[in-house]
Amino acid sequence: MSSLGEGITHFAVDLFQQIRQSKKENIFYSPLSIMSAFAMTSLGARGHTASEIQKVGRSFLYTYQLVLVLCWLLCRWSQTWLSPGVAQEAANLPRTGRLNVANRLYAEKTILFLQAYVDNVEKFYLAGVEPADFVSAAEESRKTINSWVESQTNSSGSVDRSTALVLLNAVYFKGKWHKEFKKEDTGEGQFWLNKVLSINYVYNITCYTFSVKFKYLDMQVKILEIPYKGQELSMFLLLPNDVDGLQQLEDQLTAEKLIEWTSPQNMNQREIELHLPQFKVEETYDLKPMLRALGMVDAFTEGKADFSGMSKVRELKVSEAFHKSFVEVNEEGTEATAVTGVEAVIRSAVFPESFHCDHPFLFLIKHNKINSLLFYGRVSSPEM
Repeated sequence: MSSLGEGITHFAVDLFQQIRQSKKENIFYSPLSIMSAFAMTSLGARGHTASEIQKVGRSFLYTYQLVLVLCWLLCRWSQTWLSPGVAQEAANLPRTGRLNVANRLYAEKTILFLQAYVDNVEKFYLAGVEPADFVSAAEESRKTINSWVESQTNSSGSVDRSTALVLLNAVYFKGKWHKEFKKEDTGEGQFWLNKVLSINYVYNITCYTFSVKFKYLDMQVKILEIPYKGQELSMFLLLPNDVDGLQQLEDQLTAEKLIEWTSPQNMNQREIELHLPQFKVEETYDLKPMLRALGMVDAFTEGKADFSGMSKVRELKVSEAFHKSFVEVNEEGTEATAVTGVEAVIRSAVFPESFHCDHPFLFLIKHNKINSLLFYGRVSSPEM
């Protein structure tokens, strides 16, 4: 699964660089969710449109592996829905039961979609296909779609009479820490927004053995892994040493460095005193300009979009692409949803090393065994 994991990480970092150009505060999204939605789209894309989607998506080149990961994530669905080969491989993947992905396709009822495309979406992505009347009953269709989305993620979306096809992918994750923070150790502290401005905030405080990597090189960053129950999923914190060091970290961070830094062989077990703020981030992104900037242009352009693998209607194009996401971190663990990447210096010490997240930092949630990045975010100011 390493190729898939690397592809998702590359896409996550590429997209982050686009988001941060206009988003100066907190950031949170699921690269897996976004890629899953466009992987379904790519099944019906042809020609240059398909090439652009494949190039931006990177790991769409490993679509079969993506299918396997999605099948594992859909642990609440019967594997009898899958083709025998996929079901057998998916059955061999590790499961946690705390992470779900749900797919649904809403198609304008007046447009005839190719049965082969509908069958492949159902077969490979377990996406239920529902007819919708976007032309004469756009508001009712919007409510239907929002009802489904909210049932999966507590989020919602929008459509209008010009919509022909809505591809939805929802990711939900709720995990408890492998070792929960003690509520009696939770207290208040300062979170520095910059070198001169700080706010009071609630921190979870604990002291036990973590996987950690201290770095004192070009980006001056410390990295900490916090495992969830079962230790198959982990949150990674990337904390700049300097209060104002986040911009330098973001400017120079690459997918290759992210993969290297979070690899188990590059982490070390040691006792750490961790101060982690409780935070909540809820965001909505218009992906269309970002994906255009990354090179996915034809899919959104009338006269150039080629979705002849979906329908014989030549005017078919992707009109909008939105991504909604939510994460909350407290002393018990993490709840996250989304709709739609060097040398270690270990210092010996008598007392535990301090890892105090009292200024802006990056965080990500990944599946360790299949090395897939599920969520990616930035905390510039905790919000609860």
